[in-house]
Amino acid sequence: MKPSLVLPYHDPEGAMLPHLQACLPSLKAHFERAYICPPASTRQVVAITAFLEADDFFTIFPLERPAQVGEHFSYLYQCAAQAAQPDEILHLAFMDRLSFAVESAHREQFFADVEALNPQDLPLIFHRSPTAWATHPKNYARLEGFVTRLGEDLFGKTLDYGWCHLVVRAAELCEVMPKVTHPGISMVAEMVLHMQHHLQTREVDWLAWEDPFHTGRNPAELKAERENSAAEYEKRLDYCLPMVAELVRFAMKDKP
Repeated sequence: MKPSLVLPYHDPEGAMLPHLQACLPSLKAHFERAYICPPASTRQVVAITAFLEADDFFTIFPLERPAQVGEHFSYLYQCAAQAAQPDEILHLAFMDRLSFAVESAHREQFFADVEALNPQDLPLIFHRSPTAWATHPKNYARLEGFVTRLGEDLFGKTLDYGWCHLVVRAAELCEVMPKVTHPGISMVAEMVLHMQHHLQTREVDWLAWEDPFHTGRNPAELKAERENSAAEYEKRLDYCLPMVAELVRFAMKDKP
């Protein structure tokens, strides 16, 4: 059985729909299905709703209530884990990262890495390689890298707590999600903490920075712009600081 995708799909402007349409034939060739969760703001885009409902490749979990981003992710991950077969391999991904990997020169390597995974490799985080990180603005790498280094000090493991692509069996995801409490994006770090005792990692170049691809901007110009933006630092700190607090709390919970 092929693995499945799990995709939160926040797209109120419909900007990602052409990318999803372009990727779909390739995704169907490598994945059994896609569990997808469009919130109300996305479902209001008629073209998106029509496209998703017309194809049984998609198992749709509509999110009816207003929710923070972490609540959105948690709802989807719980629904997908419960709907899947226990041994089903789930690729937790994000549409912008996924479409960049499939539509760019990274395509062949991405699918090769998907095909190469075996159940004994799981759970696994596809880590951004040094080459991939070099494409990102430095403030992204510095702040998220600080969380990784703190994890090294506290737990002796090098992990991307702000992961972009996580692969896990449905049964394990079912066990993990009830323990996740953060309503913000920092919940992805909680997920890692509950699996880190046996998480594996692989570095990949296809998790290079996707924003220039999707915005059509010159990569060097956009990178410099983000590196010199105080608002961008604030945005990154908004999820990195709660991650730091959660790592420390997790490390202290069993201490007297």
